[in-house]
Amino acid sequence: MISVPLSALEVAMVQAGARAADTLRDTTEFVRRLEDLGYQRLWYAEHHHSPAIGAFPPVVLTAHAAALTSSIRLGSGGVLAPNHAPIMLAEQFGTLAALHGGRIDLGIGRGPGTFDETTARALRRGAGPATDDEYREDVAATLRLLVDEVALGPLPEPWLLASSTAGAALAAELGLPIAFAHHIRPDNTLPALAHYREHFSPSRWCARPRVLICVETVCADTDEEAARLAGPMNVIKAGLLKGRGDLPFPTPDEAAAHSFAPEEARTLRDFCAQQAHGSPEAVAKRLTDLVDVTGADELMLVTPVYALADRLRSYELVRQHVVMPTAS
Repeated sequence: MISVPLSALEVAMVQAGARAADTLRDTTEFVRRLEDLGYQRLWYAEHHHSPAIGAFPPVVLTAHAAALTSSIRLGSGGVLAPNHAPIMLAEQFGTLAALHGGRIDLGIGRGPGTFDETTARALRRGAGPATDDEYREDVAATLRLLVDEVALGPLPEPWLLASSTAGAALAAELGLPIAFAHHIRPDNTLPALAHYREHFSPSRWCARPRVLICVETVCADTDEEAARLAGPMNVIKAGLLKGRGDLPFPTPDEAAAHSFAPEEARTLRDFCAQQAHGSPEAVAKRLTDLVDVTGADELMLVTPVYALADRLRSYELVRQHVVMPTAS
């Protein structure tokens, strides 16, 4: 068993044959149950124009969830700086922090949140991708505005999302806690975290290096059932390998009937081996090993499975088997 806090990332997968409104309804039940289970925080990811992921703004979901709960931390994981004016991010999350003091996080990332170039350009009103310098200035300006112009009392807790050494370098330079996307770029995790810790500069936001890693976690009563539940996301990943971000999120039965090319199958096996899939015992061991290897201060679990009941069951099993049970 491990003792680091457990948190969750909500990516709001839209089930095949369902409406985005159904997924939105599920997010309400999800946050209430996670709070009951004692998870540390829940973050909402920004996505756009995908049939498989709901285009729900993190700031709106955070506000909704905060009004329904009382203890779990909530925020963005992340809100994508190139898509928003820094003053708007500062105002939105500064207001949330004032309304729900001590519970709001501002996780900032860089990607466009879409695989469609037309949508990406629309989000930036025709501008191309942000340069390294533009991204750095956007993040720095957002932090500055939170303190100098917007502060209404308690400030949100800022985090920098990263999936590469470049992102880790910026987190270290600005003295921010880092949320590393192990669930996206697991091969980058160890070198990026080593760079972050070596070059970290203390700031008003963070006195020492602080690491959260996000891990794709699919836990079920058996390894076989976990593999079945992970199947739909594997279909989505295989599509992304081909440059396709327009696939719907299939059912487990549809995914089981999907035929993967040999190279796709090898890539998916290698990826899943670096995540946490399987029975409670297998997942507990994998998460424990990841904490040992990475020195993470916190684990964030993302569980992109088809049905809400299966997703909640995964989080329940992890809570029972990974974290010491609360004394009764």
